[in-house]
Amino acid sequence: MEKTESGKHYKILIVEDDKFLMDMYAVKFGEYNFEIASSFGAPDALSKLEEGLEPDIILTDIVMPVMDGFEFLAEVKEKKLAGDAVIIILSNLGQKDDIAKGISLGASGYIVKATSTPTEVVKKVIEIAEGKKDL
Repeated sequence: MEKTESGKHYKILIVEDDKFLMDMYAVKFGEYNFEIASSFGAPDALSKLEEGLEPDIILTDIVMPVMDGFEFLAEVKEKKLAGDAVIIILSNLGQKDDIAKGISLGASGYIVKATSTPTEVVKKVIEIAEGKKDL
């Protein structure tokens, strides 16, 4: 099992509408000793946060049905549901405007799915969470 560089044990909330990707990322983060909570879409994630889930990291997709990731982040910010969680966007939307919008809604990092393997995603999430990587 891989470890984070700091040895910290993170709790991550993965918000994704693609079950295959959600499961794949859950397995990959599990290999790095993360405690994983998964939500199939933003409404489920909001419910978990409102019920008291306190993740260290929230990793969210943007393009999702019902409520997109930007709407999700706006709700999280408005209701102050993230606590001290590091919010990271994982999306195929990689335009400067999308990245700027995500940052304005409280994201600390933005990872483009299409250009990152699952292992690279985990490593980038750790770097962002540990303050070693900027956008």
